[in-house]
Amino acid sequence: MKVVGFAGYSGSGKTHLVERLIPALKMRGLRVSVVKHAHHKFDIDHPGKDTWRHREAGAFEVVVASDRRLALMREFEQPAELSVHHLLAELYEGVDWVLVEGFKSSNLLKVEVWRPEAAKPARYPDDDFIVAIATDDAARLPQSTLRPVLDLNDADAIAQWLVDNGHRFDYDAESYA
Repeated sequence: MKVVGFAGYSGSGKTHLVERLIPALKMRGLRVSVVKHAHHKFDIDHPGKDTWRHREAGAFEVVVASDRRLALMREFEQPAELSVHHLLAELYEGVDWVLVEGFKSSNLLKVEVWRPEAAKPARYPDDDFIVAIATDDAARLPQSTLRPVLDLNDADAIAQWLVDNGHRFDYDAESYA
């Protein structure tokens, strides 16, 4: 499995890029998963549904599945700060690529998504795990770099860059233990 992170501040375009990369990688015959960091109050369940009722009754985990989908909901009695590596361990082993969004301080290799309009500082000058920058205005990067600069608006070219450099993104869970 190959794992790449997408780092950037809110409003930089991370979600939009990941959303466009998924079909670009799938068109190359690759199976893609996504790990996304969310705010602590998110919920995918709905009041009144069976799974919600089971959680409300105190179940630690509820797994719901059909012939098309599986969802696991786990309730922590105490707040638990899971690392991206904990979440990667939960994924199906048959995936080719995992796109990670929202763990900007992780020790995964990452593509920084940076847009000057977001008016936020770039992270690449201080983060050795950033291996490329995806931007819509390379001329306005705040600091020169030897890292590849990718066109944020060309998801197909970014997908091809990932595939061409795939050996760099091989994930070995034991090396992060």
